[in-house]
Amino acid sequence: MVRSDARTETGRVALVGLFVTALVTAQLTASKLLMFDVPFGLTLPLTGSALVLPGAALAYALTFFASDCYSELYGRRAAQVMVNVGFAMTLVMLGLVYTTIEAPIAPFSGVGQDAFARVLWSSANIVVGSLLAYVVSQNWDVLAFHAIRERTDGEMLWLRNVGSTATSQAIDTVIFVTVAFAIAPAVLGVGTVYSTDQILSLVVGQYLLKLAIAVVDTPFVYAVVGAFRERDPAAVSTAD
Repeated sequence: MVRSDARTETGRVALVGLFVTALVTAQLTASKLLMFDVPFGLTLPLTGSALVLPGAALAYALTFFASDCYSELYGRRAAQVMVNVGFAMTLVMLGLVYTTIEAPIAPFSGVGQDAFARVLWSSANIVVGSLLAYVVSQNWDVLAFHAIRERTDGEMLWLRNVGSTATSQAIDTVIFVTVAFAIAPAVLGVGTVYSTDQILSLVVGQYLLKLAIAVVDTPFVYAVVGAFRERDPAAVSTAD
């Protein structure tokens, strides 16, 4: 029989690991644009029959799942610490990738310098957009999660999971897409300048996918919280 304190500590490490892994992966995959056909032959406003979204959307959605589970189990303050540590680790990752790119390459390297840099190093517009969106949306997610929790007296985990994630994902999507693909290219002169229709298509496509994930992942939030909750649930659920 696994002891209660060991089980919750395992949950803490696992959720922080998932959060940071998904966050770093999102940063590395943000520059690729994805396209998914809308199922059932539907046609959506602005996006038509396909959803276009940055590659980071898939991995980044997992960060909200991890942070909601972490908030529920370990409290608001612990979740905010995780968010801030995640931001710091993103900067560490960017520094490590940059120094590796700048280091001299062996003449017999199987991967060329240009290809290596092109795949791993996002341009300045992606970095600025993703970091700004991260700081604002992740902190909002934690605050919204616990605001809903207080107003529902700790009941309806599904509501705070979906509600906090839906609002924070909207904030994240708007900030990231507009900064990375509109403001930064125009102001800094880096990255591709997209048209207004393309910007709106990216916003809608990314948000619809993230919203769908927020709804679908609710049973998994219940499962994770139930698996790692301490023997005295009130001690965890009332944590600040």
